[in-house]
Amino acid sequence: MSISSLFFHSKNEKERVFHDEQGASTWIAMRLISLLSSPTTQPLAIVCIGTDRSTGDSLGPLVGTMLKEKNLSYFQVYGTLEEPIHAVNLEEKINGIRVLHDNVFMIAIDACLGRLKSVGAITVAEGPVRPGAGVNKQLPPVGDLHITGVVNVSGFMEFFVLQNTRLHLVMNMAKTIANGIYEADRYLKRQEYLAATALNQEQMKPF
Repeated sequence: MSISSLFFHSKNEKERVFHDEQGASTWIAMRLISLLSSPTTQPLAIVCIGTDRSTGDSLGPLVGTMLKEKNLSYFQVYGTLEEPIHAVNLEEKINGIRVLHDNVFMIAIDACLGRLKSVGAITVAEGPVRPGAGVNKQLPPVGDLHITGVVNVSGFMEFFVLQNTRLHLVMNMAKTIANGIYEADRYLKRQEYLAATALNQEQMKPF
């Protein structure tokens, strides 16, 4: 089933999906579209937070790197394996994005810890993410929307847990998130094309 046929059912539904559920990427795309202002007139920035120095915390920069390899039309991507956005440079990078894009709408992506039964879940919700909260770091909140992935279990030695998270899980979650954002971008592109086509047809009608 296509994203366009499912889109109008996505509002007011659940906020999360497991990365290995059938249609997880399409669900992320629908959820993202439903939470964006319509029409989308603000610049859209994907802010991928994390570092490749910790397996669990590499979810964000992995997503950013995967998105940089795709031909996105609507989303500007910040935070990759090559140029990560992390605790040390977070505030500087966010301020830089705001300078580059006036009235920017930010979508923050970050890893998080949670209950055992939630490992592998991806949340797409309104409001900012709070980077570093799982390891007791005080960092500024980021994002008008956020996408988070539960990469491991919280509650005990969180820093050590992040360091020892399986890369296989994080990679699969990153692929699901990146594919969902790509689907959302294609949906917005199709909507723009259809709107332009309808306008041209209206202009060509005889008086």
